Amino acid sequence: MLPETKSTSRAQVKWPVTMNTDEGLADGVITNINSNGAFIRCRKPLRLTETCKLTIESSERQIENVIAEVVWTNIYGPDDNLTPRGMGVRFTGLPEGEEKFLRSMIRMIQKERGEEKPKEVAEIDLDQADQILH
Repeated sequence: MLPETKSTSRAQVKWPVTMNTDEGLADGVITNINSNGAFIRCRKPLRLTETCKLTIESSERQIENVIAEVVWTNIYGPDDNLTPRGMGVRFTGLPEGEEKFLRSMIRMIQKERGEEKPKEVAEIDLDQADQILH
C-alpha cells in the first residue's frame, strides 16, 4: 500500500462491489477510490473498525479478495447528496499485483476525465514563516 497522503487523489467511479461480512453478503457501489481505500454507497454500512472482504467489479476486470476496514460510516445519518448512506474503507490487504492494476486504472480514469492530482505544497519552516509575517 502507498502511504496515506493528502495528495493521494481519488477517482470518481461507479463500480459495483460485493462485501463479504460477518453477517453475510451485501452489495454496494464504489463512488470514489484510490489505492488506499474507497467510499462505498450501500444500504447497511458496517460499523467503525469492522472488516470485510470485497469483490470489486472495475470497468476492466474483477478484483477479488480485497480486505478492507471501515474508517468512516454514515450508518445513522441522513442519506442525501451531502452525506450519502455508505462507508469509507481503508484497504488493508490487496492481492499481489492488484494494487498496481488499481493505481493504473485510477490514473487512466483521471487522465480521461482531465482530473489532475492536487499540487504538492512545499514544506514550510513555521519559525521562518513567523519571522516573515512579523
